[in-house]
Formats: sequence, structure tokens, C-alpha cells
Amino acid sequence: MNQLNVLGEELQPCSFDPMTGYYRTGCCENHGDDPGMHVVCAVMTDQFLAFSKQAGNDLSTPMPQYGFTGLKDGDQWCLCASRWQEAFEAGAAPKVRLASTHLSALEYSSLADLRAHAVDA
Repeated sequence: MNQLNVLGEELQPCSFDPMTGYYRTGCCENHGDDPGMHVVCAVMTDQFLAFSKQAGNDLSTPMPQYGFTGLKDGDQWCLCASRWQEAFEAGAAPKVRLASTHLSALEYSSLADLRAHAVDA
């Protein structure tokens, strides 16, 4: 299946270190079986990590039993589209890489909002 980004181009990798993606391929791809829609390639910020922790999804604390070292400011991660939108509405949205954000993110957020937070616009 050809994976497209929000720009209508071939989806680019998000991060291999840390390894990200629902399928742990480094890409924010969507094959239709990810209930969380981890399709937004987000660049972590301390503000967003604090917001996410407060919202019940602690992404900064290491969980070695799952091979998860915890995220820090500057790390890129495939984020749930709904969480990015929630953070956007709260004024805590992280930056995004449009070339690495799957087209299906547009089901949750507008391209204009994603562009306004893009590091690769």
C-alpha cells in the first residue's frame, strides 16, 4: 500500500532513534489497524510532554520492560492524531514534520493548523 503524507507525497520516515511508529518501522504509517492513529510525526517539546503526562499518557518516563527509554525535548515521535489536536486546542501542540505525517491526520486536524506548527513547511 502506498503511504502518503499530508502534502499528498510519499510518506517519509519520522524517527529511527528513538524507533517510532505503531508498527515500530520509524514511519507514521497507517494500515487501518491502529486504533490510536499514530500518524502525526511530532517533534517533542517539554511543554507538550508535560501536557501529555497530565492528560494520562506519560511519554517521558522510561519503561525498560517495553524497550522504551522515554522521550525528551527534540525527539521525534509518531503521535496519536487526536492527542495532537487536543494539545493544539490547549495551546500545547508540538511541532510537526509534514513530510512524515500521514494523510489520515487530516481526519483530525486541518492542514492549515498542521502547517502553522510545521518544522518543514
